[in-house]
Amino acid sequence: MVVAGGGPAGCAAALALARAGRRVLLADAGTGPPKVGEALVSAGGVLLDDLGAGGRVLGSGHLPCYANLSAWGSYELRAVDFINDPQGPGWHLDRKVFDGRLREAVRAAGAEVVERTAVRRPVRRPDGGWISVLRGPGGDRAVRCRWLVDATGRGAAIAVRCGAVRRVRDRLTAVCLTLDAAPGAADGCSLVESAEDGWWYTAPLPRGRRLITYFTDTDLPSAALRTAEQVRLRVWATRHVRRRAGPHGFAVSAVPRRAPAYSAYLDRVYGDGWVAAGDAAVAFDPLSSQGVLTALYTGMSAGRAVDARLRGEAAALEGYAEGVRRARAAYVRGHRAVHAQETRWAHRVFWARRLAAAGDGARP
Repeated sequence: MVVAGGGPAGCAAALALARAGRRVLLADAGTGPPKVGEALVSAGGVLLDDLGAGGRVLGSGHLPCYANLSAWGSYELRAVDFINDPQGPGWHLDRKVFDGRLREAVRAAGAEVVERTAVRRPVRRPDGGWISVLRGPGGDRAVRCRWLVDATGRGAAIAVRCGAVRRVRDRLTAVCLTLDAAPGAADGCSLVESAEDGWWYTAPLPRGRRLITYFTDTDLPSAALRTAEQVRLRVWATRHVRRRAGPHGFAVSAVPRRAPAYSAYLDRVYGDGWVAAGDAAVAFDPLSSQGVLTALYTGMSAGRAVDARLRGEAAALEGYAEGVRRARAAYVRGHRAVHAQETRWAHRVFWARRLAAAGDGARP
């Protein structure tokens, strides 16, 4: 088995396959800026335990997440805390540490892990297997395998090459800025605050730093934030984010970075000898706070479905696809309901688009 992508989805798929006794190669391209500021709810710890990696991955280096705060639909700040969650608080992840430990767990499970290496030009063989080129620092290497797992992110590079079609639901983008450390400023909570042309997210990061992220549509003027000063001026128009950002300051040298945040999915998540997982299969708006959890779940489920198919369970992959469809349908219903709560700026393009989608009654 060759798994393309060394993030949570790819690692979960590789762990599931390796623990089932399959010979696995995980290729992590390691391209693009590292992800920061993501959280994992406590249910993610259960999935990692199921994969035999919980203790290895969720040790030191992450911060506890005790509550999610939001000012949405009004200026009032509301809290959803985890004090009554039987599994305890979640985690504000150090994604570099998290992903690195996941790959270590994949190695410990007996799989081969190759980093800074991408899967290129997979070609189907007459005998039903694949030949793929692994392109890394040492040059190209051809490998043969029975199945490919596409965990390459929203681009879904392998699935699209195999004929799957990506459906993109919106134009959401993220403008992210990491603020310098401020002693004692970490409160253990994430915060979401809506604004007239989008919404804000902020969360503490390890080592006293803080992430602030502005979400808007790529075609709107509000997306044109190029400097820390431009971000600072827009943050100062908020009520709640500015109070958390203030102690950290806005270093002149800090440069905002952009990341795709749109909702997307594949018209089919498996085919002849391949299966997609994580954002390659279905990508959610970060407002859902389900990104890492969904990546782990779909990765584990995809790996188990491939193993079951190879053991003769003909409907295993259709069962996986149905699980992805149900998760996406639930997400779309929740997404519409949450955005329908914010009516203060219904005349603004960003919100008008979402309110129209909430009221159109269309299928997910």
